[in-house]
Amino acid sequence: MGPMTRTLVAFHAHPDDEALLTSGTMARAAAEGHRVVLVIATDGALGLASADVTGDDRDGDGLAAVRLHEARASAEALGVARVEWLGYADSGLDGDVPPDPPGRMRFVRAPVEEAAERLAAILRTERADVLLTHDAQGGYGHRDHVRVHEVGARAAQIAGTARVLEATVPRDTLARVVRLVGTLRRPPPGFDPTTFERAFTRRADITHRIDVRRYAAAKRASMRAHAPQASSDGSPGEARTLAAFLRIPRPIFDVVFGREWFRDPAAKAADGIRSDVFEGLE
Repeated sequence: MGPMTRTLVAFHAHPDDEALLTSGTMARAAAEGHRVVLVIATDGALGLASADVTGDDRDGDGLAAVRLHEARASAEALGVARVEWLGYADSGLDGDVPPDPPGRMRFVRAPVEEAAERLAAILRTERADVLLTHDAQGGYGHRDHVRVHEVGARAAQIAGTARVLEATVPRDTLARVVRLVGTLRRPPPGFDPTTFERAFTRRADITHRIDVRRYAAAKRASMRAHAPQASSDGSPGEARTLAAFLRIPRPIFDVVFGREWFRDPAAKAADGIRSDVFEGLE
């Protein structure tokens, strides 16, 4: 009898979040024979994108279609079996939340219980063993990422999902990577490396360190699937980070992005650092 197969559901706020935080783990799980599902909360229509992508699309509908298409291309590169969009609109990085577009609600305005029920329906159907979400502060503080954390935690309760892992990065590691990028290439205008010195999770709180070095090519392909975001000429944020990371030469990229990190809020200190997202499941 072969090893037990599991189901991993990765829940992210926007198309391209998966590329940065969980794509290596997703590719590894798929390569090892597990079922991998990507769920995206928003259409990403307020994401940063170059003018040649957005044009005069003021409502963001064109960009939303592009970004959801990119997410499916990224998923294909990772071996993902299913991609779902929860149907919400991007809330934007900061400032006042824009009015809801026709027929859609901004994710931060969605009641947690309502959004959690939508996600829980997928978790139940898939009989998910592990749910990947964002950490409590949403990485660098994006309000949609914070809402993913809240909705994911509640959805797992509703569906009875055995394990929730918060995708994150040790702060000191991230700051070191950003400094390395700055020495290799000139950062895009407006890129603020100090942002990452206050973001994500303390190393002491990390519970899972996943070796994804063998899947670095898939991770890079996932990032490249979001090429319009990587060419962003907008404000600092994820897209600029993605653009900077894609400039790292391949051998260094494989080392820098060879691990992914998670925090299990239910784990005990005595459990130590785990090296597999499914480790310890019954």
